[in-house]
Amino acid sequence: MPEAIHNQQIELAKLIEQHSGQDGVHETAVPSLYLIRLSCITEPVHRVYKPSLCFIAQGLKEVMLAQELFEYGPSDYLISSMNLPVIGHVIKAFPDAPYLSLRLEFTPNQILEVLKDAPFQITPQENTKRAMFVGDMDSSILDSLIRLTRLLNHPKDISFLAPIYTKEILYLLLQGQFGVTLAQLAMEGSSTYRISEAIEHITHNVGQPLRIEELAELANMGISTFHRHFKEVTAMSPIQFQKQMRLQEARRLLLSESGDAADVAFRVGYESASQFSREYSRMFGAPPKADIMHLKAKYGQS
Repeated sequence: MPEAIHNQQIELAKLIEQHSGQDGVHETAVPSLYLIRLSCITEPVHRVYKPSLCFIAQGLKEVMLAQELFEYGPSDYLISSMNLPVIGHVIKAFPDAPYLSLRLEFTPNQILEVLKDAPFQITPQENTKRAMFVGDMDSSILDSLIRLTRLLNHPKDISFLAPIYTKEILYLLLQGQFGVTLAQLAMEGSSTYRISEAIEHITHNVGQPLRIEELAELANMGISTFHRHFKEVTAMSPIQFQKQMRLQEARRLLLSESGDAADVAFRVGYESASQFSREYSRMFGAPPKADIMHLKAKYGQS
């Protein structure tokens, strides 16, 4: 690893440590920037990744998308270009050398704004690629991330400079090894954009029945073509994707609202409480009641 990049990682790790202070995920005053600190390895955690750039300044992490494993550390960055249900697992962290990372969320509109102003052109693609990928971190992107994070030391500058630095980071990513793949998210004519619309529909209508014909029509694709592109983007079928989104939403509702499992099952689209309990147990390792009790005890919720 070049010494310059190593020094940048050290500086960014210090900034993350300074502004996180204790273990957890910390929302910051910089819009869409989150800092994460963990002093020990974690058990696998289910969550939905929004479109975001993730970078680890110290430590290692594994992310599982369906059956596909992504491992990354300080030499890499991970991008999720759409809402994706994943399992995350911090695999390197110590009390005296905690896991330190940041997550910068972005939107397709932000990508589009960069593409409109950029001195290069990327054309819509008919083929689709995985919506999650790991790329090689470089000094330019690290420099931009440091300047963005450093704004936490200068709060009065955030409103003016944070959008500029964020745009710069996206600009650099679009010129990188996965730039064409990332750009497709914002390009209406691309197959990726059309699949992203179907994903948004599933995400925002998680309790509704899945009608493949309607989703294919929304994506302006034939049914077999839609299935093929959807699996290429998400590594799972539409039905598998919906099931994961439903179960993650059910877990969120059970944790935040302390609702009855049968009622929550109905709210996320299950007609059978017993089927919900079986699939919940298969995904999270325990029935709803036991799982929620374990989580509340672990995180100190009453």
